[in-house]
Amino acid sequence: MNLAHQAPRYTVRFSPAAGRDFRKLPSSVQAQIQPDIDALATEPRPSGVTKLKGEENLYRIRSGVYRILYSIEDDVLRVLVVKVGHRSDVYR
Repeated sequence: MNLAHQAPRYTVRFSPAAGRDFRKLPSSVQAQIQPDIDALATEPRPSGVTKLKGEENLYRIRSGVYRILYSIEDDVLRVLVVKVGHRSDVYR
């Protein structure tokens, strides 16, 4: 197995507010969203990602009717989840 071509792994962290948002969600929704968040460690810009307009470094991925908003810090290999919520109110 050749490890030389392995992509760098990012650390995924939650902002305090995003952590609270995530913990408030029903456990079934948490179970739906968690794999999408975990996948950001290996691919912070997956297929279907949207860079939010008007924001310098903010991205969005969709997970059903829920949205995960996050920033990418390539220089330190970190993804910071800043907001998690239903599509109807995550942008407020």
